[in-house]
Amino acid sequence: MAKRKIIRIDENKCNGCGLCIPNCPEGALKIIDGKVRLISDLFCDGLGACIGHCPQGAITIEEREAELYDERKVMANIIKQGPNVIKEHLDHLRSHNEHGYLKEALAFLEEKGIEVPAGKSTHGRHVGCPGSKIIDMRKDGYRGASVCVKLESQLSNWPVQIKLVPANAPYLRRAHLLIAADCVPFAYADFHEVLLKGKALLVGCPKLDDISCYAEKISAILRENYILSVTYAHMEVPCCSGLISVIEEAIAASGRNIPFKDVTISIRGEKK
Repeated sequence: MAKRKIIRIDENKCNGCGLCIPNCPEGALKIIDGKVRLISDLFCDGLGACIGHCPQGAITIEEREAELYDERKVMANIIKQGPNVIKEHLDHLRSHNEHGYLKEALAFLEEKGIEVPAGKSTHGRHVGCPGSKIIDMRKDGYRGASVCVKLESQLSNWPVQIKLVPANAPYLRRAHLLIAADCVPFAYADFHEVLLKGKALLVGCPKLDDISCYAEKISAILRENYILSVTYAHMEVPCCSGLISVIEEAIAASGRNIPFKDVTISIRGEKK
């Protein structure tokens, strides 16, 4: 076995609704004893297409020892489920730019004499994870008048990556804490003045990073420092909301009534 990214299901959060299952065409998820289970490491590609479809925030991605993903075994399982599932799986691989796996899948279908399922063209239509949807906003043009104003950075601490910030960093004591998904500062033009000003910053990606490590670090920070408030700024895509429950649990475990604010930023840079 090798160390790789793979999904993790928190059984305490999972309510067995099964909304994630149709979004895993690889067939890696099943409901067993009222909970969704990962039935085989071999079937999970670790891309997390199921994450944004879990209303409980029970699914995260972690890095651990796991059997290597096997595209041929996945395809052997998928072809039993019919052309619609085959097509969904192929679209899933395309949307995540997994060209190597896609080549293996198509070769497997050719070997078995199975036609690639026909369907509507995917050109201009996104399939798979909403966070990887390609949007070209250049046609929108300029959104406002150009102004020549020199803005100052409101960054007051370094490092900012959640993994790198020590839980006992002096700038965390009695701080107003801003935890930001790392796409937010690029999308939201007023990030420094509206969100960051007067706050200590932590940055991370709830989709691509190990949220369990984030949970430990955030809990330690709240436990070891008298944090005055916590703001979580994230993008509107579902997979970006994965830290909300982690932060809420860390606040509850701290034993203090820490004010918490959840801020959503649209892909077009609007504060919702």
